[in-house]
Amino acid sequence: MTDPAADTPLQQLVFKVHSRCDLACDHCYVYEHADRSWKTRPVVIQKETVTQTAHRLAEYAGAVGLNSVSVILHGGEPLLAGPARLREICAELTTALSDVTTLDLRIHTNGIQLSRRHLDVFAEFGVRVSLSLDGDKLANDRHRLDRRGRSSYDRVLRAVDLLQTPPYRHLFGGLLCTVDVRNDPVAVHDALTALDPPRIDYLLPHSTWDNPPPHGDSGSQTPYADWLLTIFDRWTEQGRKVPVRTFDSVLSTLRGGPSLTEAMGLAPSDLAVVETDGTFEQADSLKTAYDGAPATGYDVFRNDFAELARHPGVRARQTGLAGVSETCRRCPVVESCGGGLYAHRYSSESGFDNPSVFCADLRALVDGIADRITERALFPGVHDPDELSFALLKRDRERLAAANERLAGRPDWDETWHALLRLDADDEGAAHLNRLLAHPYVRSSLRRSGQSGTTTTARIASVAVAAAVHAQAPLRLSWEQPSRELHLPSLGTMTLPAPGRVEATVTGRKVSVRLADGSAPATDTGPGPRWRPLTTLEMSDGTGTPPLLIDDADPWRAVYAAEVSAPLAPDALAAFRDRLRTALSSGPRPPLLLAVVTPLVAGTGVRGDEHGLGALGVAVDAEPAVLARELPRHLRRARLAALREAAHLHVPGSRAGELFAEASDGLGDAEHAGPSSAAAVSALAHTERALTRLDGLPSRELTETGAALLEELRAEWQRLV
Repeated sequence: MTDPAADTPLQQLVFKVHSRCDLACDHCYVYEHADRSWKTRPVVIQKETVTQTAHRLAEYAGAVGLNSVSVILHGGEPLLAGPARLREICAELTTALSDVTTLDLRIHTNGIQLSRRHLDVFAEFGVRVSLSLDGDKLANDRHRLDRRGRSSYDRVLRAVDLLQTPPYRHLFGGLLCTVDVRNDPVAVHDALTALDPPRIDYLLPHSTWDNPPPHGDSGSQTPYADWLLTIFDRWTEQGRKVPVRTFDSVLSTLRGGPSLTEAMGLAPSDLAVVETDGTFEQADSLKTAYDGAPATGYDVFRNDFAELARHPGVRARQTGLAGVSETCRRCPVVESCGGGLYAHRYSSESGFDNPSVFCADLRALVDGIADRITERALFPGVHDPDELSFALLKRDRERLAAANERLAGRPDWDETWHALLRLDADDEGAAHLNRLLAHPYVRSSLRRSGQSGTTTTARIASVAVAAAVHAQAPLRLSWEQPSRELHLPSLGTMTLPAPGRVEATVTGRKVSVRLADGSAPATDTGPGPRWRPLTTLEMSDGTGTPPLLIDDADPWRAVYAAEVSAPLAPDALAAFRDRLRTALSSGPRPPLLLAVVTPLVAGTGVRGDEHGLGALGVAVDAEPAVLARELPRHLRRARLAALREAAHLHVPGSRAGELFAEASDGLGDAEHAGPSSAAAVSALAHTERALTRLDGLPSRELTETGAALLEELRAEWQRLV
């Protein structure tokens, strides 16, 4: 069995630097819930505890090979430690970790004590500040009063104002709001967004089956979902300008992406807690379950983070679907809600082997968001390939526009953007630019998030140059090239003398590139060792199909569940091309669905790309018969992926997605096997089961486009039986 600790290293540390608070919030899980361990802890963390914790964390990060660690200064109220002590803590952590890994320092605070002295310390060490605020004054003062019963609202707003001043704005991490369904959700959200935070996080109040959450007086069975969905509608109406972590997480998981919060989703926990006395604890939200629930029996003086990672309580939050209750495993929205926060599953009768006490609310929230984002009208591209191509291109251009919004103002990007605009203003240039944007690996690079500005600019600059070559449009463009290998999509790869700033000139069908510092002669696309053109495969099938590109060099080609081959030697490339020609000669190749084939390492078979949009990976040793057998299935998968990219076939999170894939695969297998063969009979039976299950889904789960696709698949099945 795989060790969960090895699979999911601890990468976040909640570091309790002060164990008391200057507020008396009646919903606080530290002081007002079941666990009373705070009473025995030092008020302020001691220097030797900080030093030992920093040493243990650095030792662990180095041993595990962590690229980054996040340390969240916490309490109690961490600002009560004072600016001088906080500076010592930040300096100790930075000194211990800076040579080992990237340190991400944060602090969660009520903000009452926040001063410029604090913020000067945080600016020195890059500490991002998240503030607790429950909405407008009425909402905030339901719970967040000080020990004299006075409002904290105006003092928190002063902290926000201070964080919004130019020297400190970059430190503002966001607002944390605990939900109370008695508060007006729109008033709460509008009050928070009016403060222009970089992010809002709505938190369900810590509760268990023994101490369930208050349900307000609405009479609803799902008051928390109703409250949050009202805010979701308001957030959407406002253009979703402020990220909201709960909503962003649900949207991500509904579309097959990762969870963005420990409170929802099946992502394994990577969290550790160190208290002011140096004791290791599990997630401190467990304090709401029972007295001693987060305890591990470990501390930083006798134990290390590797031992904590192997603790049964830590492992219990790292097992994904296997770690939730049987009820949750059967639930269709479990990928999004993840069974809810671990602490919220507790009951004294059955421990944590329960759904969340917010189960009904989480189901209603996920279903409600899925319904709201589903486009139900019929998409004409389900019947018309040209409409489908146009819709996909529209998405590509939207992603390009989003890159421009992010990078506008950077000189290299602006120069590249203006080159694209000039190409787009000409009919010939626009046609070739569209062709390049639809290239599967350009599409893939546009989809990837988190790229640096330099990487994105270099990639799009190479697209502009390639489009200009195809259009024979004069172009001169300069940018910072991060590697020696300059790949021009659909054309080939140029090997430069060195990475660095380059200037490219397009004249007719020729590209000349020189280093901007003049340190080496220009490199061009003419014959020679520094230019390697891509190979194409012409198909004489009478359909006017454009040549198939064999791309073994694009730096963005690694989009398969298998390792891509290194660029092939001429003899190996010729042999690969011959095998492709033999396999593809058995039938026509639809132009939309297959534009690029990339060699994979030997023994990996045939693979579709991760988005299924026009590329195929084929092992260098794949036999033509294997490719011919697999091709119908992959072409169908490509079309299905294209439809999913362009339109909604079903409500996100529905099982319809995998059933469509099963039906489509079955038809592809039956097509290749031939009529009446045993393999075809088996494949058609598999298809029929998938179609029957699709027919049996609730009507709300399929859109008009999905219903049209189901009708088409059913007709194909009837034709083949």
